[in-house]
Amino acid sequence: MTMKAPIRQRRLLIATLLAAPAAAALAQGADAQSLAVVYPDIGEPYRSVFTKILEGIEQQARGRVASFAVGPAGLPADAQSELRKREVRAVIALGRNGLKAVGALDRSVSVIAGGVLAVPESEARDFAVHSLTPDPSLLFARLRSLVPSARRVAVVYDPRQNAWLIRMARDAAKAHGLELMAHEADDLKAALRIYQTLVASFDAKRDVLWLPHDSATVDDAAVLPLVLQEAWDRNFAVLSSSVAHVRRGALFSLYPDNLALGRRLGGAAMAAAGGHRSPGVLPLKDVRIAVNVRAASHLGLNLSNAQQAFDMVFPEQ
Repeated sequence: MTMKAPIRQRRLLIATLLAAPAAAALAQGADAQSLAVVYPDIGEPYRSVFTKILEGIEQQARGRVASFAVGPAGLPADAQSELRKREVRAVIALGRNGLKAVGALDRSVSVIAGGVLAVPESEARDFAVHSLTPDPSLLFARLRSLVPSARRVAVVYDPRQNAWLIRMARDAAKAHGLELMAHEADDLKAALRIYQTLVASFDAKRDVLWLPHDSATVDDAAVLPLVLQEAWDRNFAVLSSSVAHVRRGALFSLYPDNLALGRRLGGAAMAAAGGHRSPGVLPLKDVRIAVNVRAASHLGLNLSNAQQAFDMVFPEQ
């Protein structure tokens, strides 16, 4: 017994010494001075969104973070010089313009993308993309809460945009006791044909339709009116990844909690600055919920007990 204690102590000392470099790197990464944010130079209401995200980033970093507004021309030379001068190790690129602007940065600078719906997976091999597309698991959890009778979720998607999302959705559906009926379409014409066939065979009690962020298969001018009219006539629920669709009649959507999203981006950037990179596309986990009470009433759903849980309610009172 007396011999084992020193051995354990030596092992603990060795483990501590081995962990020290990683701990030091994380401590360095936690320095707000090593981070920067690049965001689009754009007017309201989007400017307020990026401002709120930046506020969350600075909360997480516990300090002021250098920020640069960029237009279509990209990151100015003086901004690039400022980044080098500050010895920035991780840049959070917000929006498409922000992501485009950091393309010319030195590869030693880690990039965390945010404020974008998605990017091709081939472009996300070297950096992390925090998508604005809600996590399917969170969507399906809310669906089971609001529509307990739901058993199948149909979705039409373009695999070039959303193959990564559907892979996650299959696992999430299984975990929540749902069957995912995923249909591929590479253009709007093909998508419309699938929607028409789908809704004609829907079981209103069991089946729901999910509209993801997908420019090839979800169109506000053609698809949305068709889907919402069929949903009203046939009494089935529509859930969407876009809060704008809830205003027009979809049952519910999840949308970003911008302050919390900023904190998540800040944490990811701090880890990346310390040498811990996690490339790939990640779904939105920091969410709020919007619901259409008129659609819920039409479907016979009683939301009165959960009213306080909704962050946005349509039609607006």
